[in-house]
Amino acid sequence: MHILLKLISYIGLLLTVVPSILVFLGQIELSFHKTLMFVGMLMWFLTAPFWLNKQSETEVEG
Repeated sequence: MHILLKLISYIGLLLTVVPSILVFLGQIELSFHKTLMFVGMLMWFLTAPFWLNKQSETEVEG
């Protein structure tokens, strides 16, 4: 579950960076850019708090 949350978070983070580059290059329209960034923002903020700043089990034991 922890790995899945990280994967979704990183995909959301990519959805906030890549569309900006694509708009700059003229590959996508601004309205589609806004939609992708909104989805990416939701993915990041809904999943990242569950795994960020959490100590791993090996750090707790040591």
